[in-house]
Order: sequence, then C-alpha cells, then structure tokens
Amino acid sequence: MTRKALTLAALVVAGVAAQPAIAQETDAGTTEVSSNGTSFRGIRIEGNIGGDRFHSQGDHHGKFGFGGAVGFDGMIGDRVVVGAEATFWKPGNGNENCNPLPTGQRVCHKAFQEWGAAVRAGVMATPDLLVFAKAGYVNGEQRFRIDSPTGAVQVYDHYRADGYQLGAGVEYTVRQSSVPVYVSAQYVYSNYHGHTSRQRLMGGVGIRFK
Repeated sequence: MTRKALTLAALVVAGVAAQPAIAQETDAGTTEVSSNGTSFRGIRIEGNIGGDRFHSQGDHHGKFGFGGAVGFDGMIGDRVVVGAEATFWKPGNGNENCNPLPTGQRVCHKAFQEWGAAVRAGVMATPDLLVFAKAGYVNGEQRFRIDSPTGAVQVYDHYRADGYQLGAGVEYTVRQSSVPVYVSAQYVYSNYHGHTSRQRLMGGVGIRFK
C-alpha cells in the first residue's frame, strides 16, 4: 500500500472513531433513534452492481461491474448523517480501451479492480430516505500495452494508480428493525494519475448494525 493510501486510511479510521463521540453530544434520547423516528447510525455492509466506464487516450469503454462497501455512520442532530467508508470495485476481468496508431501499432489501456476510502455526508429527506455526497481516495490496478502490427507486445507496464473520487447518491431504508435493510443508488467519478478516469453508476443492497 502506498504512503497516500496509508495516510487516508488513518484519516478514515480517525473519522470512524470520532462518530460515537459525535453521537454522544446529542441528548440520551436521540443517540440511537432521531426524533423523527429513524436512525442511520452504525456499521453498514453493502453490495453493489452496475455500469463501469473507463476513460483513457480520449476514448472510453463501458462494462458491467460489481463491488461492495463497509462503512460507519453517525448522526448530528436529527437530520445530518456523517461517516466514513471503504470500498471495492471490479469491472469483470477488466475494462479496456484499444486504439490504432498511424504506424500500424495498437495501444491498449486496461483498468482492473479499485480500492477506495471516502468520507460521506448527507441529509435525511424523510425518516427513511438519505441524500448524500462523498469524496475520498482511490487506488486502481491498471495495465498499459503497445502491440506491433503483427500483434507482438512491444511495451508493457502493469501498475497501480492513485487518484481521488467524488460521488453522490440516495439510500432508502426498506425495513426498519434491529438490523435495518436498505437499497441505494449512486454515481461515482474516479480520477487517476496518468490522465485516466472511471465513472460508475451503481445500485446496491445493504444492512446496518446499530
């Protein structure tokens, strides 16, 4: 793991550790369930599926992908939700852009799985509906290759690329219980060094442990 990843991971851990303290600042009657009858506090685990679009060399390619998230949320007052999350995403066996060169060669750029860490903040539009935005760090596995006109590999580089992510979405609680179940929809944009980027439009299902 890179130094940037270690630094951001430490910040996320610090954010998670701070959530109980934030919750304790509210009255005893609002630490578990807000006054409007709901709670978004606690650890959550979520699975995601959706579309992945990888951008490189002025081109893009779309593909189906899947992933997941583990996070912790706390409440400030009755409507504001803040938290931190760690995420994983994988576009099948990779998402690749290949383009021909005037020399007859072909240049290909491929993106594989991505790991991320982010801080998330949102507002409850209703007791069961959260509208949120997030920002954080990502690290993605990538491959760069140039093939000769005959198909022989002339240049090959396999590496990990650091970057940042920005996203927004909604989360809706479909069952209020001791272990609430929720569904989500979100858009996430990841920008990596080397002038590459990724867009994801995902749906998810998760559970929350208060």
